[in-house]
Amino acid sequence: MSGAMSLPVRKENMVVTGADMFASGSLPQGVTLGATALAPRSVSPGSVPLTPRWDLQEIAGRFTELSGLGGSACLTLATSMVLDAQRQAETAAWITSNNSSFFPLDVAAAGVDLEALAVVRVPDAPSVARAADRLARSGAFGLLVLDLGANPRVPAALQARLRSLARKHDTAILCLTEKSGSASSLGSLVSLRGEARIRRVGDDRFACELRVLKDKCRGPGWVHTEICCGPEGMY
Repeated sequence: MSGAMSLPVRKENMVVTGADMFASGSLPQGVTLGATALAPRSVSPGSVPLTPRWDLQEIAGRFTELSGLGGSACLTLATSMVLDAQRQAETAAWITSNNSSFFPLDVAAAGVDLEALAVVRVPDAPSVARAADRLARSGAFGLLVLDLGANPRVPAALQARLRSLARKHDTAILCLTEKSGSASSLGSLVSLRGEARIRRVGDDRFACELRVLKDKCRGPGWVHTEICCGPEGMY
């Protein structure tokens, strides 16, 4: 994501960067620390309802897009995914352009092991997608984070290759885009798309919220929320 990034904000096992902290509001009713809320929908007879969660298992083998503007929680939620991948002993890579606000020390403060995280910097967003294609072909990565920034243009043919490689190697491919949830997604090949938001829920507490706008496996409407503590000077 583009823009300046400031000092991280800690919670129990997570951080929110200062760049994520410019929206306010309240936690949705019934949503608690680390909870996932589901929009009401019918369940087919004989099926077993499973609770979705924002974790590696949920997006493994899928081409996923996480969008947000300005004070969104995109970087925080992406870092949360890297942490989950490392807990499961999966290799992760963060691919970013020179204009990104990604700063390794911020994710290290979140608990990410930098020695186990491959960070790839390329000139621009199209190069991010091409680098992801090469890494995905190796089959060596459980998670690839593509920091595409604003107005990304990834050719449909390249998206199709990334989706195919994600399925073949059970790799989670997570694209970060800087735009509102009402803007068009990267394309029809996106399997899951979410909008990241951040809201103040107390004097020193903030809710990083993921609202799922599209989910080809479960259907849209579920919400995942993580509660984080702000840094000194934020409250």
